[in-house]
Amino acid sequence: MTDLPQLIRTERLALIEFLDTLGPAEWATPSLCGEWTVQEVAAHIAWAPVMGPLALIGPLAKAGFRINKASAELSKQYARRGPPEILAQLRANAESGAKPTGVPLIAGLVDAVIHAIDMRRPLNSPREVPAEAFDAVADFSVGARWPTTISVGGSARKRLTGVRLIADGYDWSYGQGPEVHAQGEAVLRILNGRPASRDELTGEGADQLAARLSS
Repeated sequence: MTDLPQLIRTERLALIEFLDTLGPAEWATPSLCGEWTVQEVAAHIAWAPVMGPLALIGPLAKAGFRINKASAELSKQYARRGPPEILAQLRANAESGAKPTGVPLIAGLVDAVIHAIDMRRPLNSPREVPAEAFDAVADFSVGARWPTTISVGGSARKRLTGVRLIADGYDWSYGQGPEVHAQGEAVLRILNGRPASRDELTGEGADQLAARLSS
């Protein structure tokens, strides 16, 4: 596999290049990430890697130690700094290789790839994830355990119980049972608790997985 820090840098720079083309209406567009706008998601991945653990204590306490709520409030706060400052911080992260405290290095790649999908899909600007980045993110996502899974609505392995999910166009699959085929982006959304519609799935297990995703 290509050097992981280089993969992270490549995906971060690709996202910055995309964000640099957006106008005010696009920055304000709702993303796939809960109730966050594109600007709030971008702010999250800009400053989460450079926040020290002590800076999180106050927001966590204020949010009743609910990680997702604290993260949302911080992202809204950082988003008010505006796109130029957000982009500047993202560029600094790409150059320094910064990552959030207490998480493995690959989390930087997961954030860059998945949050790019969160922002790109509502703006109808898809980008094919390179195979090496896809495989690394998919493997990490399906193997993630609590508390990492809090932010993605639970375990991807449980979502895939009883089916075999196959990423069309990639040499990647997971699970046992009736096959479900989906394009790579849809697979990453499924693994990370984002919406995927029934018409994105094919194969004998498609109805079974679609029912689980909608429950």
